[in-house]
Amino acid sequence: MPGATTRNTGADFVYAELKRQIISLELKPGERVYEPAMASALQVSRTPLREAIRRLISESLLEQQTTGGVLVPALDEAAISELYEVRAAMESLMARNACLKATLADIDALEGILERNAAMVGFADEAMKQGMSLHGKIAGIAGNLWARRFHDQISNQMERYRHFTNSTQERREQALAQHRTLVAAVTAGDPDQAARIAFDHVMGARDAAVRAISGTTA
Repeated sequence: MPGATTRNTGADFVYAELKRQIISLELKPGERVYEPAMASALQVSRTPLREAIRRLISESLLEQQTTGGVLVPALDEAAISELYEVRAAMESLMARNACLKATLADIDALEGILERNAAMVGFADEAMKQGMSLHGKIAGIAGNLWARRFHDQISNQMERYRHFTNSTQERREQALAQHRTLVAAVTAGDPDQAARIAFDHVMGARDAAVRAISGTTA
């Protein structure tokens, strides 16, 4: 079925590009997505565009209006708080589990990510990538597939907010320090300490995002 393959590939491309624009805030919160203009800009037909839009609506990255229009969801402080609270619980659980399963090779890998995090702490995007890599590695060590699945679903929603959490050098330095204490707790095999640090770290990111978005929406 070559035609079906082409359609799926086209929809995947459009989905990835629209998601990138939403996450990067290139498509502004509250902005309407006009299908003809978007199809023209992406040089695709309306069919793959509509498939991609339906997928993004199902992930709450786009919002269907009763009038039929499609909007980029507004930045919402209440939604941010709820997302970060759930993510904090997931991160805490995975940090606890990682303490019980981490090998010497795992610890070496975490230390390597910390080194790259420290080297890139002056650069917002790179520091964020290293932070995400660290959390991803801890999730992998923990090995809880359900926690990872829920965490990944939440992460899709949080992508739009992440750059608000490390926009200042002070916050990036603070996050790096928290990453170091988290890795130290995992290395020491201290589940309670690791769980607490992971939870507090994510809630600190929540507070930074809420402050930044509050100022933006004001």
